Amino acid sequence: MKNTPIPFNVVKKQIELMGLSSVGRASIREIKRLVDHIEEETGLKYVRMEMGIPGLPPSQIGIEAEIEALHSGVAAIYPDIDGIASLKREISRFVKLFMNIDVHPRACVPTVGSMQGSFAAFLTVTRMNPGKDSILFIDPGFPVHKQQCRVQGVPFESFDVYNYRGEKLREKLESQLSKGNIAGMLYSNPNNPSWICFTETELKIIGELANKYNVVVMEDLAYFGMDFRRDCSKPGLPPYQVSVANYTDNYILLISSSKAFSYAGQRIGMMVISDHLFETRAEGLCRYYQSDMFGRAMVFGTMYALSSGTAHSPQYALAAMLKAANDGEFDFVEVVREYGRKAAIMKKLFLDNGFKLVYDKDEDEPIADGFYFTISYPGFSGEELIEELVYYGISAISLAITGSERLEGLRACVSLVSREQFPDLEYRLKKFREHH
Repeated sequence: MKNTPIPFNVVKKQIELMGLSSVGRASIREIKRLVDHIEEETGLKYVRMEMGIPGLPPSQIGIEAEIEALHSGVAAIYPDIDGIASLKREISRFVKLFMNIDVHPRACVPTVGSMQGSFAAFLTVTRMNPGKDSILFIDPGFPVHKQQCRVQGVPFESFDVYNYRGEKLREKLESQLSKGNIAGMLYSNPNNPSWICFTETELKIIGELANKYNVVVMEDLAYFGMDFRRDCSKPGLPPYQVSVANYTDNYILLISSSKAFSYAGQRIGMMVISDHLFETRAEGLCRYYQSDMFGRAMVFGTMYALSSGTAHSPQYALAAMLKAANDGEFDFVEVVREYGRKAAIMKKLFLDNGFKLVYDKDEDEPIADGFYFTISYPGFSGEELIEELVYYGISAISLAITGSERLEGLRACVSLVSREQFPDLEYRLKKFREHH
């Protein structure tokens, strides 16, 4: 038994009490619960890298606007299913000013977090055309997206993009889409968990093939503007947030307020449907909805059935934050840049102690420092590594649960690690290296 930073027997007991056959295969929430219990029993604080949640205060602009809305009585009133008019206008302005994409406000729909947006998109997209009933995930990705498909009974396929960067992506996507069963494909950019960012070459390939095979691309922009190698913080000025929307009209953008605005608790996101897709008519929709027009089916069919829209007061908060950003009064990118600064330091601590980066490049360029990074240690699988690190007061999740084929890796999230913990992290990593 090693002299580990967290008492070995306590960790082992808590793993057994939770009935975890493998910590490495545990879900994100199970690992969180395990670490909660160990911290409670020992009084020792973990370097917590398992949860992808904001580590910064919420925007005061949003808080004040929401309080004002509540005082005005909106809590007693049902909002329109497709969102309040002021928010729809600001979402439309936001994608124009920060992405250089034109979308009419009617196709900009607030959702209960972007998670509701993806759920609604899977439901509606797979009902458009008979025979096209499946979703393709360009992995690695957020595990709950696949869970959404399982809950709905929607078939899905996936592949790890690690070996298919650049032009190699074309042949791989052709092989998947040419079968004719794929209704939509989803990826995140920047990517959760690997923090890779698709290049313009790759986005162009995705867009061209979406057009060729009539597939809807669902682009998850949960980490909007957080590829800090490009300064996307100035409204109306390049460089813009890169997007497949430059290469196809078959798209749905899922934009979250959770990370960019640190407004995760109010569950408010944005679903931006291209004008072309919003107006697309598909015969299959009539089997489930009153209209064969995609936008109407989405809003008055799927969104109505799911929740009759999203909560009223957070819409005013998001509208205010977007307006301030659109007007150049609120630099939301500068606020979250701290994640990148912390990632640079933490990566170095891991690399200095024998760890390696798993996903390390976007084509030929080193990946950005941001919300996540991925690590491995020689001689360990990802499952074995997290099983071991938990005794050293370090928590993360295995890439195995994200659709990654890099089974040696872990996802590390920087958001909840304070700078005051860096000396602890360094000590624990040195101790780990000494023991291994």
